[in-house]
Parts: sequence; C-alpha cells; structure tokens
Amino acid sequence: MTAIFHIFELFDIKSFLLFLSIFLLVFDYIKTKRPKNFPPGPWSLPFIGDLHHIDFKQFHLQCATFAEKYGPLFSIRFFGPRIVIINGHKLVREAYVLQGENFVDRPSLPIFADVLGDKGVVVSNGYAWKQQRRFALHTLRNFGLGKRSLEPSILQECRYLNEAFIDEQGKSFDPQWLINNAVSNIICVLVFGDRFEYSNSEFQSLLKNINEVVYLEGGVWAQLYNMFPWLLRRVPGPHRKIFCLWDEVIAFVRKIIEDHQATYDPSNHRDYIDCFLGEMEKWKDDEAAGFNLENLCFCTMDLFVAGTETTSTTLYWGLLYMIKYPEIQRKVQEEIDHVVGPSRQPSLADRERMPYTDAVIHETQRFGNILPLNVGRSATKDTQVGDYTIPKGTMVAGNLTSVLFDDTEWETPHTFDPGHFLDTEGKFRRREAFLPFSMGKRVCLGEQLAKMELFLFFTSLLQRFSFSAPEGVEPSLDFRLGATHSPQPYRLCAVPR
Repeated sequence: MTAIFHIFELFDIKSFLLFLSIFLLVFDYIKTKRPKNFPPGPWSLPFIGDLHHIDFKQFHLQCATFAEKYGPLFSIRFFGPRIVIINGHKLVREAYVLQGENFVDRPSLPIFADVLGDKGVVVSNGYAWKQQRRFALHTLRNFGLGKRSLEPSILQECRYLNEAFIDEQGKSFDPQWLINNAVSNIICVLVFGDRFEYSNSEFQSLLKNINEVVYLEGGVWAQLYNMFPWLLRRVPGPHRKIFCLWDEVIAFVRKIIEDHQATYDPSNHRDYIDCFLGEMEKWKDDEAAGFNLENLCFCTMDLFVAGTETTSTTLYWGLLYMIKYPEIQRKVQEEIDHVVGPSRQPSLADRERMPYTDAVIHETQRFGNILPLNVGRSATKDTQVGDYTIPKGTMVAGNLTSVLFDDTEWETPHTFDPGHFLDTEGKFRRREAFLPFSMGKRVCLGEQLAKMELFLFFTSLLQRFSFSAPEGVEPSLDFRLGATHSPQPYRLCAVPR
C-alpha cells in the first residue's frame, strides 16, 4: 500500500490528467480503428466521431454529399462504433436481397434496448423474431390483411373521415390528427378489435405522443444516449422525454391486453391479441419463441405504432402535394369522376382503371420518402458488399433516399412527377427502384395493408373534396426529420365538390 501511495506522490494532478487523456485517446483510437478493407468515410474526431460533420435535421440529404466524396459505400461515426451507409439501388439490393440472410438482424441500440429489450417484432432477432413475424403475418391475414375482406372496414373509416372534413366547413385546418386517427383505426380493429372516435381526447393525445417520440428518436439526444447509456440512464435531460412518452404508450397497450384477458373466449378470437393469448398455451414449453404476456405487449405496440405512423404520414404528404400542385389534383379528380363517378365510393377494383391516380400515390410514397435511412440492420457475419468488407456485428443502413432519388433509375428524381410511374401510353408501370417498404427478409410486414389504405383513403378524399392552401399562403414542402421524414405542420381548406 505504501508503494502505491508513493507512486501517486510522483504525479501531480496535471500529470495525472495528461496521462488519463492520452490513455482515453489511445483507447478510443483502438476501439474505433477501421478494420482492413472497411468502407471509407470522414476523418473522425476522438469520442464524438463525425458529429461535427452532421446536421441531424437533414442527415439523409448529407448522405448524398458523403457518397459523392467517399463512394456509394461509406462509413460514419456518430459517437459509438462506425455505421456503414449503403447507397444506390444496386448496392442496397445486393446487400438486402442477394445477401439478405447476412443482414437480417437488427443492431442492439441502448435507447431501444431500454424500452423494448429484445422483445416485439421490429427490433427482435433470431428464433423469437422469426416466430413472432410468422405468427403476426398469419394472424393478420386471417383477419383480412391484404385481402378484399378488409375493404369494407377501410371504406367505413373513409366515410367517417370525410364527415370529419365536412365538419370543418371549408375553413383552414391541420388535417394531420384526423388522418392519423383514421389510419390508426384500421390497425386498431385488427389488433385491438375496436376503433376510436375522432373526439376521443385520450386517444388523440396518445397519437400525438407517438408522433413526438418517433421524431425525438431521430435526434441528437437519442444518439447521445446510445453512446453514453451508463451516464444518461442516471441523469435528467431531454432524453427522459422519450422514455416518458413510451411509458404512456405501453400503459395504454397493457390496459387493452388486461381487458382482453378479462373477456377472453378461446372459442371466439376477436383480434390479434386474442389469438396471441390462445397461442401462449401452445408454446408454453418453448420460452424462446416469446409467447408470453410481456412480449404480447411489445408485439402489439409494434404493430399499432408501425401500422399508424408511416401510412398516415404518407397521406399527410399526399394532401400537401395536392395543394402544392393543383393541376395534378385536377387530373386525379377527373380520373375519379370518369371511373368512379360521384355517387359511389371508390373501391380496390377501380385501381387498375385509374393509372394516373395510382401513379400519384406511388410518387407520393417515393417523393415523401417516409423512412429515408430505413431501419438499421446488423451484419450477422463478415460480408463482402461491393469492393469492401463489412465485419460481423457492424450496423448498416440501406439508404432509401439514395434509392428513391437515384438519378440512374428516375428520369427527374428531384421533381414530383407522376410520370415516373406511367408509360408512353399512360398506363401504370412498376419500377424496380420503388422501395418505400424496404426489401429482403425485413421488408415491411404491413405493405399490403398500407397499399390498400393509401388508395382508398386518398381517392375517397379527392372524390369528395377540392383541397387548397389558405388564402395568401404558399404551400411549403419543408420537412421535419426524426426517425421518419414528415411535413412541417400545415393547414389546408377542404371544399366539398
């Protein structure tokens, strides 16, 4: 002990701090050193990485600049380990489809781990994820996911939404929360077995909380938390709001599950929750599959949030584009009038005879770019992509912005142009680089439902209303970037036709 004290006496405080600084710098360098043949990227600073290069409010746009300088496969470091960004349709498809099994996992990020653990459908991996995804797809299909049997429920919600727009009496209003509620009601019927009135203030508050937490998860405080979880778990700060908001959503879902347990009838499964409760008995000897009450809560929450946020944001963009480009709105209405007429609701059967409207909806998804950097994935093994090696465990992001705006795939990528989805004869044409739902083994589980909702809600609204900006207001396409890419709040006027 005396010897230790003697050693400390040899160092004054300045020497100690200098030694500590050098030690930490060396440790950070070794920990974050680029492996052999790793994708290039900016020269990072110790500890903070490339934070000084990054604007989190428009990072998806900055990626194009990085790709120009470092190539379509580059790496970047926020605070923790380096992340590989994959750019362009060709490379994203190579990674996610041709080598899909190597990029099927989700990365373990502290901010998600502290909310969800490894539960649910979105961030779970391995055996549990495969079982839960399979069960969710099978169950939701039985309740009409992607089938015409679900169409009457969506059409009924379209009527409710139209009535809510009529109640605005042509005055300017922000349509976001009405759209959000309407879209959410479709997944709520499938998962919870019920819908929620637009006047339900508790449910409206919940939807606003979800919207806010999705925004916050894309911000700098979420990234700080992922780098310093051991510190930020113990101190107050803006990051705490993320957990408070999720706690409210989780409490809402738990209450619905408890109500289902109290009224559960094994001979009459009303929705996804009932089916999961019935499945728990079958899988009681296989705990790894995740059929338990705790995982039911997080699987239900995943379906509810994912089934609400992206589709409603797409429709919110769609109405903004209609007031920004009134000539496109008029062409859509002319086609609706010609094919559907004014007396009946549009149906899915009309879609094949409405190529222009279908093209406008697809262009809204492309240009709206709801998930610009996709949802992160993780390499399950060392994998060669392009000219570089991505080591096992590396987080990767297939940059959907680079795919949806790839100038080798789209004629005028930075212009809102329905012609991207029309051939020379005006017929609808599919595009291989149209990937708003991602691709590969983690492709969006609710893709078919979203397509049904987008067509029916959009055509129903355009059939009944002409949309315009408030007098004297020029519509702006300014965006709000969090975990999703959404419009800045705006107001419009909906005048009955």
